[in-house]
Amino acid sequence: LRQANVGQQTTLAGWVQRTRRMGGMTFVDIRDRYGITQLVLNQDINASLFEAANKLGREYVIQVTGEVAERSNKNPNMETGDIEILVSDLKTLNESKTPPFTIEDNTDGGDDIRMKYRYLDLRRNSVRANLELRHAMAFETRRYLDNMNFLEVETPVLIGSTPEGARDFVVPSRMSPGQFYALPQSPQLFKQLLMVSGFDRYFQIVKCFRDEDLRADRQPEFTQIDCEMSFVDQEDVLQIFEGMVKHLFKFVKNIDFTEAFPRMTWADGMKYYGSDKPDIRFDMKFVELKEAVSGRDFVVFDSAAYVGGICAPGCASYTRKQMDELTDFVKRPQIGAKGMVYIRCEADGTFKSSVDKFYSQEDLKNIASLCNANPGDLILMLSGDMRKTQKALCELRLEMGSRLGLRDKNVFAPLWIIDFPLFEYDEETDRYYAMHHPFTSPLLEDIHLLDTDKGAVRSNAYDMVVNGVELGGGSIRIHDSAIQQEMFKHLGFTPEKAEEQFGFLMSAFQYGAPPHGGLAFGLDRFVSLFAGLDSIRDCIAFPKNNSGRDVMIDAPSFIDQTQLDELNLKIDLKPQAPKGV
Repeated sequence: LRQANVGQQTTLAGWVQRTRRMGGMTFVDIRDRYGITQLVLNQDINASLFEAANKLGREYVIQVTGEVAERSNKNPNMETGDIEILVSDLKTLNESKTPPFTIEDNTDGGDDIRMKYRYLDLRRNSVRANLELRHAMAFETRRYLDNMNFLEVETPVLIGSTPEGARDFVVPSRMSPGQFYALPQSPQLFKQLLMVSGFDRYFQIVKCFRDEDLRADRQPEFTQIDCEMSFVDQEDVLQIFEGMVKHLFKFVKNIDFTEAFPRMTWADGMKYYGSDKPDIRFDMKFVELKEAVSGRDFVVFDSAAYVGGICAPGCASYTRKQMDELTDFVKRPQIGAKGMVYIRCEADGTFKSSVDKFYSQEDLKNIASLCNANPGDLILMLSGDMRKTQKALCELRLEMGSRLGLRDKNVFAPLWIIDFPLFEYDEETDRYYAMHHPFTSPLLEDIHLLDTDKGAVRSNAYDMVVNGVELGGGSIRIHDSAIQQEMFKHLGFTPEKAEEQFGFLMSAFQYGAPPHGGLAFGLDRFVSLFAGLDSIRDCIAFPKNNSGRDVMIDAPSFIDQTQLDELNLKIDLKPQAPKGV
């Protein structure tokens, strides 16, 4: 209701946000999905209604009828702040216990209590707005893809377990004792079969499941915008879905990206940012310094396989305490650096370093030149094993970006990462695994390396990254049976194992599989990016906590013996070792 509604009779129903008594007047704020409206009850006009209003508690469910009136003391902080309702009838539809936390945008409820009473948490405007944003994005995604001739097709939720990728959630079958379904990590196999079936443009906004350790951007069940296309190459896929991302940015944030998104190879992402999802809102690229710092009797650098540095602009004035904080930061177990070296570029053109005894002013000037450092800048350096050091330097770069205010949530920097390695090597199992999945096509120019240098083979894969977040990824698929069999061989599958796991797909490929490829976006991550959230939990109606539990319904939980007997299951709980053992 707004000022244009003044003079109208109206009926509102909702929850009591708060009541305020001022002499012979009582004011009640009523809240529903559409906002908060002030109600006015006057003791002199209707004493019985006035008394009823004074008995209302927080979160009581009420229904009122009255006249929309212009407020004499308008509230510019409320969308309905120009009007109020002069109540002529009031009904209490249901009373409420005092809620365990305040139903306010700035609530006093911590994460645990809010998740336990999530149905109350969802009444808060800020949380509801996230779900409204999710609805709008899903609706607009469907509109865009429908206009591009994509067909939405549902795929099964109960499927067979596959060995590659994350750990499956499994479901026992009562009708097939001792056998199990798996919940899909993605509709990968089915969308490829739809391409074989002639559905040349498929999409689905679909639930997926992965039994992984959780973090801020990961839940055991999550939602993908899953897409696949036939008769396409990489460029076709990137153009279609870059268009979709630009469309959503315009629709939701009113941001026009008129230029093509930049593209960066995986190798350059690792070289300059230590990440396959670099945040390019700010510069601070890595500089390789091994050659420049070697041979000066500083054993830490001389013995390291890799020495890298970043230049933090305007930070030469950092205090000793701040430098110690940064050193402690990189030495955290989850980051893993053993220490940090710094070079201050002083305003007078001289240099001050934590390794002055090993490096002359000329040496430091040369390093500063390689880092494009100016007077007033601070150079931070890490060393060690290349991949581990790049990872640590990546975290240090992001930390400095945050400290310098360079990671503004209202600034967006999308890019494509391309040319991923086809395989990644696992030292623990001494074998190669598919970096994405076994159906990703190698770049044709690298196929000859499969037998001689697996690690050098690049894949026809791509990721969409925005502000350091991987929003989605995909690949051109293998559609040739012979190449797919070759891929299985290099991943360590015997012909029998490949037939057991993927025989139906290989059979389908023998009946005329078209060239095809696709991409899947994480809807939860997409919404949380646009909403400016640090976690995807607040854009999911009923999320799990970091232990994978739904504390509201107390799941997972034990099931009774009757159900176990029907499923031919016997539970044998082994004692768990203490954490860290």
